[in-house]
Amino acid sequence: MADGVKRGKAGRRRWMMGALALLVVAFVWWRHHGGSGAGGPGRGGAQAVGVATVTLGDMPVVLDELGTVTPIATVTVLPQISGTLTEVGFTEGQTVSQGQFLAQIDPRPYQIQLEQYQAQMAKDQAALGAARSDLARYETLAAQDSISAQQVTDQRFTVQADAAAVQTDQANIDTARLDLSYCHITSPVAGRVGLRLVDAGNYVTPSSSTGIAVVTTMAPTTVEFSVAQTDLAPVLEQMGTGATLTASAYESDDATKIADGVLSAVDNQVDASTGMVKLRATFANRRGRLFPNEFVNLHLLVKTEANVALVPVSAVQNGAPGNYVYVVRPDDTVHVQPVTTGATDGADIVVTKGLTPGDVVVTDGVDRLTEGARVSVTAPGGAAPARTAGAGGKHRKPAGGAGL
Repeated sequence: MADGVKRGKAGRRRWMMGALALLVVAFVWWRHHGGSGAGGPGRGGAQAVGVATVTLGDMPVVLDELGTVTPIATVTVLPQISGTLTEVGFTEGQTVSQGQFLAQIDPRPYQIQLEQYQAQMAKDQAALGAARSDLARYETLAAQDSISAQQVTDQRFTVQADAAAVQTDQANIDTARLDLSYCHITSPVAGRVGLRLVDAGNYVTPSSSTGIAVVTTMAPTTVEFSVAQTDLAPVLEQMGTGATLTASAYESDDATKIADGVLSAVDNQVDASTGMVKLRATFANRRGRLFPNEFVNLHLLVKTEANVALVPVSAVQNGAPGNYVYVVRPDDTVHVQPVTTGATDGADIVVTKGLTPGDVVVTDGVDRLTEGARVSVTAPGGAAPARTAGAGGKHRKPAGGAGL
């Protein structure tokens, strides 16, 4: 009795496994030969794909680089003379103009020195006057042959010595006046004052390394960035024609624009260790949004390629033939077409060779396509939008070949 039950259970298991195997076989056959359905490959075994049409448009060629906001001038205000700091005339973070008062050093020692030099000069001028008077009298007596010629010559040397002493006194007076002017410290440039580095009451000297304050220019300002040496030739070519290259600074998200400026300078050599060349763009920065030493994303518009063939980036594949696309033929089959690509803006890419306007290319569903495969267009893409010079959005430098 027990043996019969065991044989019955074993038979049911074999029957269920056989049924499961038949279901698997039927599913595989349906996947390869079944008819179209909501999620099937389409009529006659065609692969459902999305497509787009090759169009003509404009493509800006933009270099995207990381830059640093570099002020035109950063000045550490150092005392030119030694003395006690009696007054600090600025507030931390204050915007100052060129020549605006910043600090005062006790001027009294230098005023006293000036008065001493002025007194010495008055004394030497009196001596010079007396020597010239004697020289005039000696010359008259020499003409009457009343004194020797040697005495007249000696007096002339005395006049010259006294005149030199007066000149020395004048130089000392000028130096004292200059030192006195250094007691009144003003801003050498217009900009923003940083944090105060010394307080009133301290004794300061020219040898101080910290200085009294640091003044940094804010507007205009510059952004310094580097480009690869392979990208330099188009930039120099445009600058050689006298063109003004527009530069835009973006925040760290590379989406929020901070300010617009222009390329102002290119360094005179390539960094041999990195193969990069430094460039500088100038920004008016009237609103002060570019802050010194801030990192920004800089987009340099080199040129705009007009009336070029454009396709969505998703249409371009990379493999054994290099860059290629699937072109849809009139009979709903696809052909593998090698292409040469150019600049891209992240959404569309320039095709310089291999396609003509009006060609239909596959943009979605390319993972299971092969040469000559039949397709069913279920998600047609629209024509790629035309570009105009200075169009917004993120752009990249020419894509060349790989890297898509």
